[in-house]
Amino acid sequence: MLEIEIPGREPLRLTHLLLDYNGTLAVDGQLLPGVARRLESLAGPLTIRVVTADTFGAAAARTEALPVGLEILEPGRQDERKAALVRTLGPACVAAVGNGLNDRLMLETAALGIAIVQGEGAAAATLAAADVVVPDIAAALDLLLHPKRLVATLRV
Repeated sequence: MLEIEIPGREPLRLTHLLLDYNGTLAVDGQLLPGVARRLESLAGPLTIRVVTADTFGAAAARTEALPVGLEILEPGRQDERKAALVRTLGPACVAAVGNGLNDRLMLETAALGIAIVQGEGAAAATLAAADVVVPDIAAALDLLLHPKRLVATLRV
């Protein structure tokens, strides 16, 4: 578990990390540099799942050696399926990271929603649903590896 005390907010007690794949962990189907190392560091305190539409069909091969579970979603209402997964895990213990419109409800439902804006950009509605917006996946994962950064951003 990852516990983060943020003044003015309920403490975060995170046990799950949900991640979108393309546009978040990868660009054009290729895993981004530094992602594997960061996920390995977070796999101790968190259970990590990649939930994806798998636009490029590469998620299974690229995540095979990573300490993550993988769920590939069928087309249609992927936003609702991602949010339902958060609800199944218990929203209070979930951090979620994504960039696409189909990630909006997942970020909104999770205790901690992190939107990233990198090569693919990000949907405006997803940015509005997030607790924090960062420029790339390294910065998003580093917020969890160095929680004082979250405290500095989210304290009231």
